[in-house]
Amino acid sequence: MRPGYPYDDAATARAVIDDTGTLVEWNDGARRLLGHTAAEVVGRPAAELLADSSAPHMPDGSRGDGVLTLRHRDGSTVTVWLLAHHRGTDGTTPGQWLVVTPLRSDGSLPHDDDPLEQAQLLQSPCAVAIYDERLRLRRMNPAMAEVLGLPEERVRGLRVTEMSGRAHNSDIERHLHQVLTTGRGHDVRTYLPIGDDGHMNAWLARMAPITDDTGRVRGVCVAAHDFTEQHRAQERLRLVNEASVRVGTTLDVTQTAQELADVCVPALGDFVSIDLLDPPEGGGESFTDRLTAPISLRRAAHQSVNPDSPEAVAKPGQVEVYPASSPQADSMVVGHSIVASMDTGDLADWLSWDKVRLDRIKQYGIHSTMSVPIQARGQTLGVAVLTRFRRADRFTPDDVLLAEEITARAAVCIDNARRYSRERETALTLQRSLLPRSLPRTAAVEAASRYLPAARAGVGGDWFDVIPLSGMRVAMVVGDVIGHGIQASATMGRLRTAVRTLADIDLAPDELLTHLDDLVVRLSAEAGSSDSPGEVGATCLYAVYDPVSRRCTLARAGHPAPVMLPPGGAPQEIDLPPGPPLGLGGLPFECTEVELPEGTVLSLYTDGLIETRERDVDASHALLCEALATGSGSGSGSLDETCDRVLQQLLPPGGALDDVALLLARTLGLPASQVATWDIPADPALVSPIRKQVVTQLDLWDQSDAAFTVELVVSELVTNAIRYGAHPIRLRLIHDASTLICEVSDTNHTAPHLRRAKTWDEGGRGLLLVAQLTQRWGSRHTADGKTIWAEISLVDEE
Repeated sequence: MRPGYPYDDAATARAVIDDTGTLVEWNDGARRLLGHTAAEVVGRPAAELLADSSAPHMPDGSRGDGVLTLRHRDGSTVTVWLLAHHRGTDGTTPGQWLVVTPLRSDGSLPHDDDPLEQAQLLQSPCAVAIYDERLRLRRMNPAMAEVLGLPEERVRGLRVTEMSGRAHNSDIERHLHQVLTTGRGHDVRTYLPIGDDGHMNAWLARMAPITDDTGRVRGVCVAAHDFTEQHRAQERLRLVNEASVRVGTTLDVTQTAQELADVCVPALGDFVSIDLLDPPEGGGESFTDRLTAPISLRRAAHQSVNPDSPEAVAKPGQVEVYPASSPQADSMVVGHSIVASMDTGDLADWLSWDKVRLDRIKQYGIHSTMSVPIQARGQTLGVAVLTRFRRADRFTPDDVLLAEEITARAAVCIDNARRYSRERETALTLQRSLLPRSLPRTAAVEAASRYLPAARAGVGGDWFDVIPLSGMRVAMVVGDVIGHGIQASATMGRLRTAVRTLADIDLAPDELLTHLDDLVVRLSAEAGSSDSPGEVGATCLYAVYDPVSRRCTLARAGHPAPVMLPPGGAPQEIDLPPGPPLGLGGLPFECTEVELPEGTVLSLYTDGLIETRERDVDASHALLCEALATGSGSGSGSLDETCDRVLQQLLPPGGALDDVALLLARTLGLPASQVATWDIPADPALVSPIRKQVVTQLDLWDQSDAAFTVELVVSELVTNAIRYGAHPIRLRLIHDASTLICEVSDTNHTAPHLRRAKTWDEGGRGLLLVAQLTQRWGSRHTADGKTIWAEISLVDEE
């Protein structure tokens, strides 16, 4: 007996019997009843106390009562009513039975002047019980006797904890003691199973003190109100609200299915599986065919009250075929929920050929199952199967309605996730088709790149490119279209095509961005209306590197500045005017020219690499510099490894919030020995000596095989410059292992063009001849005039 509690232990005869039938506890009330002391009976079989010496019959359930004839220590017999209930265990000790009976010789019988007897509550339709100062039952009305399942005359004198072995009875007794000692009423909510179906009923126990004429508290009155229906309605509402919050937090199909399973366990079932139909082949939007059994379903998720879901037959991702007799297939075909149980034999046909499932059902004692089709927007996406084995109650119509409500909400989330996944895959396919499959090998730079779509926001409009230009030069570009999805990818494709077109005419970086800005303004106008302009916008960084001069010209439009890592030096950001983002229109862009020693690593990237929630931009910039300096600072480290290291150090484990494009380029240089330059006099008669000097230079370069073609191209270009250009005129030859470039520059800004010569014309065929003999040719404008160039392959095409 706990200190301060008014319990009289001897007022009840109480014994504890373990599952082997051995007495393990014996109180003083039991000694008063039968005369045996605890030392004489503890550890001995309880059957020895029976008058007929037969084994005691323990109840089949968790509680039982009846009249037995027991043997007294003096040899006489005592006929007594006994109440036995099974005590819960912690899983590590054997179960025990508590056997009690009240003793009537303690003077606790009712008296007419007793305030406990004068309480006019026993005819109330509510369940009412009255407890005395020792918190032992004095009276209860028929309604309470029906709730407890015990007659009043048998349990009078027992404590609450002696009438039931449930753990919450100790809390009820504690609240009774609180009312008894404070004299203030108290309300307690509790849950009790009523009937044999295992359903838990919700009760509100209203406790009030009972006083005598002097105001002294003489007992406690308990009125129990059954509010099960209200409680279940509140629980259903709570579960639906919880499902609305917990299901659909991402646009991932598997995660959404797992969230649905998590919400339903243990609120609706002990084990829940979510199986989905595979999307239609070819990326179709819906399941157009009428469902017929057998149906192939892929396990998307499952959850159990047991760790690691040992009841599951299929693993996540595994495909199972369900025949016509299975509840999964039947519910999907008919389009509504199906409840089945083992007792009624509803699952017999299905399980007759599925021995694995039958063994699993028997192993865990699964007794009922409910299959709820997952339907959204008129399409069936899959099925949710809820099973019970730990809970004794079967599924009720209210459970079916609740499961259908939660599943319907989750189905919309799953369908949204599928639609998003389909659109994201389409956009990603479009994005990848528009991005370069591989970077070209040039004599100017060695390059490596990475592109990662956003983890959650979807595919965006980030792009990168490496564009070979005339004169062994190379253009490098990185851009970012505002927004995500197919529209952003399509806009990115248009801008990338425009950049390549503008790069082909050798525009300076600031001029190229100006033309690109005009294009974005037009795209915005096309995307909007007369009243509401579109919201197309982008940022871009464009750089041109010349391996002969080892100088790089850059301009940017609202894009992050590149980071430069010189050989043997520390990473540093290139000081470059930011420029306005593309799409504002009418604002200028500025160029910056920097000298890059051979082996310098340039890092061009989009803002998704450095803008995260975990840290600010400055911290990300420091991490980028650290990743670049590790391994690539020597000038010979692998750029692919550096790309991977940069992404690993800067991006969070779950992926970036925005698209990430990264382009690394290590500059190369052409030595002076691979470049030859001549100043051309204005006399056409001096073209022949120039041709001879060119042939001599080719011999020095060991490229005599190309002498005929080069001599002819030089003759045509130099002659045209003398005839139509302006002085000074300069000839330059550049070569690497595979290409020789012939350039003729003059100060006339008029660009040449091909024309069709008539049969008897003496001229007009020079550029046509150049076009036929070279890989490609063209012209570019310079600050002083123009340059006509032609590329000749030094590699045998065979």
